Amino acid sequence: MSKIVTLSEAASIALHSMVLIARSEEKLNVGQIAEKIDSSKHHVAKVMQRLAKENFVSSNRGPSGGFVLKKDPQEVTLLEIYEAIEGAVVIQNCPGDKPTCPFGGCLLGDLSTNMTKEFKKYMEQKTLSDYLS
Repeated sequence: MSKIVTLSEAASIALHSMVLIARSEEKLNVGQIAEKIDSSKHHVAKVMQRLAKENFVSSNRGPSGGFVLKKDPQEVTLLEIYEAIEGAVVIQNCPGDKPTCPFGGCLLGDLSTNMTKEFKKYMEQKTLSDYLS
């Protein structure tokens, strides 16, 4: 089965984890997050380490440890989280990343460019606070 739009597992873990942490009144540890989003502890730990390095969360070790947000949920966009994991979203003209098209123009027209712009716009407009209720 083909998927036109998909997120990497790491990006999905990052986005879902950040919403869970924003919603929680207590620290959440890797095990709790992994269980709630049905993902491996190892992969969650790796993603959370990256988010901590990028200053989205702080982490404490030990029995009462876990992750908490370092920023106000209104200040964190989904795009910032996504780009912390995947790198900057680049508006592309060619979905095949070719410098020139043998047909003089993309067979898909502006579809790739428009989809990327729409994705970026959506992710920029959504903050963690949009998912708190």
